Amino acid sequence: MSNPFVQIVEPLDAAQPLKKFFNLSKLEDVRYARLPFSIRVLLEAAIRNCDEFLVKKQDVENILNWKVMQHKNVEVPFKPARVILQDFTGVPAVVDFAAMRDAVKKLGGDPEKINPICPADLVIDHSIQVDFNRRSDSLQKNQDLEFERNKERFEFLKWGSQAFKNMRIIPPGSGIIHQVNLEYLARVVMDQDGYYYPDSVVGTDSHTTMVDGLGVLGWGVGGIEAEAVMLGQPISMVLPEVVGYKLLGNPQPLVTSTDIVLTITKHLRQVGVVGKFVEFFGPGVAQLSIADRATIANMCPEYGATAAYFPVDDISIGYLVQTGRDKEKVLCTRKYLEAVGMLRDFKNSSQDPDFTQVVELDLHTVVPCCSGPKRPQDKVAVSDMKKDFETCLGAKQGFKGFQIAPDRHNSIVKFNFEGCDFELSHGSVVIAAITSCTNTSNPSVMLGAGLLAKKAVEAGLTVKPYIKTSLSPGSGVVTYYLRESGVMSYLSQLGFDVVGYGCMTCIGNSGPLPDSVVEAILQGDLVAVGVLSGNRNFEGRVHPNTRANYLASPPLVIAYAIAGTVRIDFEKEPLGINASGKKIFLKDIWPTRNEIQAVERQFVIPGMFKEVYQKIETVNESWNALDAPSDKLYTWNPKSTYIKSPPFFDGLTLALQTPKTIEDAYVLLNFGDSVTTDHISPAGNIARNSPAARYLTSRGLTPREFNSYGSRRGNDAVMARGTFANIRLVNKFIDKQGPQTVHFPSGETLDVFDAAERYKQAGHPLIVLAGKEYGAGSSRDWAAKGPFLLGVKAVLAESYERIHRSNLVGMGVIPLQYLPGEDARTLGLTGRERYTITIPENLKPQMNIEIKLDTGKTFRAIMRFDTDVELTYFHNGGILNYMIRKMAS
Repeated sequence: MSNPFVQIVEPLDAAQPLKKFFNLSKLEDVRYARLPFSIRVLLEAAIRNCDEFLVKKQDVENILNWKVMQHKNVEVPFKPARVILQDFTGVPAVVDFAAMRDAVKKLGGDPEKINPICPADLVIDHSIQVDFNRRSDSLQKNQDLEFERNKERFEFLKWGSQAFKNMRIIPPGSGIIHQVNLEYLARVVMDQDGYYYPDSVVGTDSHTTMVDGLGVLGWGVGGIEAEAVMLGQPISMVLPEVVGYKLLGNPQPLVTSTDIVLTITKHLRQVGVVGKFVEFFGPGVAQLSIADRATIANMCPEYGATAAYFPVDDISIGYLVQTGRDKEKVLCTRKYLEAVGMLRDFKNSSQDPDFTQVVELDLHTVVPCCSGPKRPQDKVAVSDMKKDFETCLGAKQGFKGFQIAPDRHNSIVKFNFEGCDFELSHGSVVIAAITSCTNTSNPSVMLGAGLLAKKAVEAGLTVKPYIKTSLSPGSGVVTYYLRESGVMSYLSQLGFDVVGYGCMTCIGNSGPLPDSVVEAILQGDLVAVGVLSGNRNFEGRVHPNTRANYLASPPLVIAYAIAGTVRIDFEKEPLGINASGKKIFLKDIWPTRNEIQAVERQFVIPGMFKEVYQKIETVNESWNALDAPSDKLYTWNPKSTYIKSPPFFDGLTLALQTPKTIEDAYVLLNFGDSVTTDHISPAGNIARNSPAARYLTSRGLTPREFNSYGSRRGNDAVMARGTFANIRLVNKFIDKQGPQTVHFPSGETLDVFDAAERYKQAGHPLIVLAGKEYGAGSSRDWAAKGPFLLGVKAVLAESYERIHRSNLVGMGVIPLQYLPGEDARTLGLTGRERYTITIPENLKPQMNIEIKLDTGKTFRAIMRFDTDVELTYFHNGGILNYMIRKMAS
């Protein structure tokens, strides 16, 4: 079949007739001019691929007719230009590919057909931990320990980079995936196979949306879905609604991009944007740098949208030059975008497209703020932090409550650290981390933190030595400009030495706290605090001993570290008193925007980016020295506790198995709202009393060798035992937090894995009950794989976060949703019933199905297979089974 849109193909430049593009402005269709810019990217991809990848002319017409079709649950295919992965999600993807090659071979097919068709970049950034800090050699010691712990994983990834074509590995120590994507990998416009077309990307990390700030349409997908995309399968998506977010005015002088994104996060959670695109427009956008826009786009998962798109404008083009991209390619990029009507002028309202809905924010109304203590959307103005925390102390246990008895609000615990006496109380800061690509990608807030540190040191202020301080930049460029501008030494004097180039504290790789600090926290049952410049602060994520965690800008992280507590009113109380007895207030050391911009103009230059990134794939000598096998089929080591062939494809045949009704299922767990993927499949430390720890101990490992759950995602035996192993898990069957449940046949309270094993041995299927926003947070495929291995056949929830629902579909676990107006309470469900879920023969997307209880009660729920393609995956037992059958036949 030939492409029916060849008539709009033309050369970009008469001097380069072989470089062509689909000139969408030649469609001569008024509908195109009214499309949101994000939808124009979907349209171009559909037109360009109209003769392949199941893209039909009707799909193009549906996208072009977006204004009418957006409300009609219309399914459209989308083939992104690239895929990006990080190592926590990349290792299981490569494990799956290796196992899929074995499965295809067993079914008589060519195993090398399992190979990425869509280009993929895998950035190793999730493995390094903050084991060492506050010392000049912290970086080297943390990196050495990272290789010691993860050598086997890294050798496996290096094998993958050689065994599979089209897969590039960015070695450890290079930076954080999304910052590397923003500063180096992103093209904005692709120049490939003789065509120019918009860059687009999906990634196995939910914060892939960060690159939307540069005008590259991207979002996070489940690891399982990403694997299918890499193998050439298009994403099947429902044509999204697009919320126009209009920015007006100018930010106040003391406001940072962090304050803006935390304000937007709270606002859009209230608006409700789950499953929708958000597209930013209005004159206020022109006041934001690309780094500011990237910060806002980065936290898209926290406000629940699929994408958070900033169309390309001249500031975007300028950023490409600033970051050292090839000038000739940048000129072609601008020329292409102008030709197809995708270069935006935010001050020209005549370019404003149609949107499903428009909401506004006046940037001048934004004030300095934090978010917490347990969710990113719970914004608190800095001026209200002291009062808000003290209110949370006594409030009922929940997102904004710790239920501490009033007579214990002022408890103090004395302890000794390195020979000196100190005190801890509720609200004491014990972790202060400048971390995460959300903020370390932004020179203005990083230089702002450096200038604040300089003024603090010069004023005689210090940070208490027991507070775990750290600086983990998203790329080597950050260290470069901090050093060149002269502020690095001041950051070090306050304890903020560079500890590594990776996600670190933001994903829970915060390392241990001093023993005496932990003992004091436990002795006083204190609500200790972590303050970080990250994007997530869910319970149990940052550190097991910090029950309150606040997201803040890098300068505020330093300010709270100096104060030592969040129970401070910066306007009325001093940060500290120097050796001369002078009270130093935050306003005395806060740098002005003009100061920051002057330093940024002088020191953040293209040469830095070129120097760092031209050697990014070869600079790590430890990586270069790794010896990896060269076989196309992986030789599994039965003794390995890191890499194991998964059981997903055991017994797989070419013939389809008809889905069966789920009969008399027990409820494994009964949850409330906002259960995150961190609750379902934690990434952090492996508790010594957990099923995973018992398994690793039985294999001869000591607790020091356990590493983290995230690092062991290549081993299903560990990950199944780590499913629902979060110490902050709240299960309605149990009267306290913890990773346990009731095994109803015996009445015993067991670890979740042990209960699931008993059910499995007795042949009982399982389901999970949940409230709203089930599966919020990271795009963690093990949050679907783990329940699948435990024997969970379905989840019944009030609503799902987009990526997690997709992952459940990808594993063949049925996502069921209560009918509107119904939930467990209105239906009188306790979770102690047994559930029979009828699977009709002729399934249709989003059809209602019957659920019958052993009590005799019957009700209906929505089966959340949203597209025909998802139903195809379900009939195959999951997306990977579908791909194996496709490749084998």
